[in-house]
Amino acid sequence: MDSRITKGQLKKVLATDIDRLVDDVVEAMNNAKPGSVIDDSEEPVRDAAGRFRRIVFEKAIELRSQSEAFSPSGRPGQSEDLLEE
Repeated sequence: MDSRITKGQLKKVLATDIDRLVDDVVEAMNNAKPGSVIDDSEEPVRDAAGRFRRIVFEKAIELRSQSEAFSPSGRPGQSEDLLEE
């Protein structure tokens, strides 16, 4: 059974999350004081990237799980077996 996910699938489910990451980085950069850009923006950007990293992993796992549970090439009753584990 092939339960791989595609780059296209992941990009589709992450579209709004990517926009949020970019918005958060832009906001952090624009709120930083001149001469203190690194000090003022580093932590907010790191936090935004951390949230995004968690979201990417969660959504990739969700896609993979859906692919495994509903694969037409999977063995009969497989989705029920996954729910019982």
